[in-house]
Amino acid sequence: MSRHVRKAQFVTDRTNLYEDITRKIIAELEAGSVPWVRPWAAAKAPLALPHNAATRRRYGGINILILLGAAVERGFSGQSWLTFRQALSIGGCVRKGERGTTVVYTDRFVPAEEIKRASTAGDEARAIPFLKRFTVFNTEQCDGLSADASSIAPSSHMVEPQVEALIRATRIDFRIGGDRAFYCPRNDYVQVPALAAYFETINWHRTALHELAHASGHSSRLNRDLSGGYGTKEYAFEEIIAEMSSSFCCASLGIVPTVRHADYIDSWLKVLREDNRAIVRAASQASKVADYLLGFLPDLGVGAPTLVDDHEAT
Repeated sequence: MSRHVRKAQFVTDRTNLYEDITRKIIAELEAGSVPWVRPWAAAKAPLALPHNAATRRRYGGINILILLGAAVERGFSGQSWLTFRQALSIGGCVRKGERGTTVVYTDRFVPAEEIKRASTAGDEARAIPFLKRFTVFNTEQCDGLSADASSIAPSSHMVEPQVEALIRATRIDFRIGGDRAFYCPRNDYVQVPALAAYFETINWHRTALHELAHASGHSSRLNRDLSGGYGTKEYAFEEIIAEMSSSFCCASLGIVPTVRHADYIDSWLKVLREDNRAIVRAASQASKVADYLLGFLPDLGVGAPTLVDDHEAT
């Protein structure tokens, strides 16, 4: 198969994937359900992000949303997943007739003919994108697995000290006061009202994580575009990232996620309807933000994504 044919096939597969995922998430938002919050509102869904039962690594990017949605839709009580071969490798098997869930991995590679061409022409070899789809199964669809294969070790810390420790460890200028929560990109500081302003203590922590997510975009950190003013598509896109990453952090820390800005749903829908790649890019960015913030708590044991790659949303 030629390089041009492979590239065309990749573009087609990727476009179909974006359209399928975007169409589903738009439908959920239109119905008033937020995909990155809903899973933990269901009685069976545990407070954890999807992880691979064989490698113990957490999934990342759009695969988080795919697997969270599958767990809720199909009534799984766990967030542990593995491939057919991985189930066999750890002594179990997928039950006959079980239907798997598709996750994705994208990257780039340089084929041998391209290396040869570049060498002959004196050019730099060009990498070709590729997309792989993997079928994974929830551990509840398997037999013969050990008890610990479907579980992930819970944190031994209380929620509040963890969040407070994370705030200190980031060294982000975090100010308490005023009557509203926000991040100021120009002066690089976060401000959140005092704890007494919140009906529940847990809401203060949710808000803090949301604003820290925004702060992660500063040029000295993850360097995202924070120039969009209120009401712009850029602003709405950044809010999607902050909302998602906050929910991912909450789930990892044992905090039930909520939608902090439900009134933004209309602006989110506008962004997603205009660009079928937006949700994939946002999920990828949100996953990076969560990994960045949770990385300040090394004892949390957060692993790197297992089947997703930084090239996922390119």
